[in-house]
Amino acid sequence: MTDKAKLYDVIRKPIITEKATMASESGAVVFEVSIDANKPLIKEAVESLFGVKVKAVNTTITKGKVKRFRGQTGKRRDVKKAYVTLEEGNTIDVTTGL
Repeated sequence: MTDKAKLYDVIRKPIITEKATMASESGAVVFEVSIDANKPLIKEAVESLFGVKVKAVNTTITKGKVKRFRGQTGKRRDVKKAYVTLEEGNTIDVTTGL
């Protein structure tokens, strides 16, 4: 497996929600990342894949909800999100796709 493939395993997909759009106005981009990815690894992945300079990385883990489906209880998976703040003058257009 190449290094680029490993970096794509770290960053799963961009998150495009109302809150993420509000964060993008202040120069931040939100990604769903691997649950075991740490901040330096996320920073390296974003900088090498998109060719931008990262100022800061903040992460949050959303615990999966317990849901019922056809009478059976199940649990959604935990999701880790990374709020990546970019340096001035750098942008990532997540609407075009990876």
